Amino acid sequence: MTNVLLAIDEAEDRVNRQLETLEDLALADGASVTALYVFSDNPSGASVNQLKTARRAEERLEAAGYDVTLDERSGEPGEEILTHAAENDVDLICLAGRKRSPTGKALFGSVTQDVILGTDRPVLIAGNDPEE
Repeated sequence: MTNVLLAIDEAEDRVNRQLETLEDLALADGASVTALYVFSDNPSGASVNQLKTARRAEERLEAAGYDVTLDERSGEPGEEILTHAAENDVDLICLAGRKRSPTGKALFGSVTQDVILGTDRPVLIAGNDPEE
């Protein structure tokens, strides 16, 4: 069984691109996806279940046949994504790319770079919509 870590944020466009990317993959039946949100600062005690993007991810992925879990952590996003991936022996980490200027396209965002450089696991980057 394939175990995917979907690292989400509150940006609907990025999460939608991640969901489209996973929906297009031909993963084996019974694949599981954990949608992980990392709270950098959470003074109000919010839960991942309260996030629109997390609920949308859960709905769409379940409709696509995935076994879905919502999870949350607190701390630095890159570190927490890597820790979760190691603790849960994930097979694939899925992140969202951000739209960048031509100069900035040579670099990924800091969280994406941290994850890519900090793991030996496959990392799938859901790119930008070509019409953007």
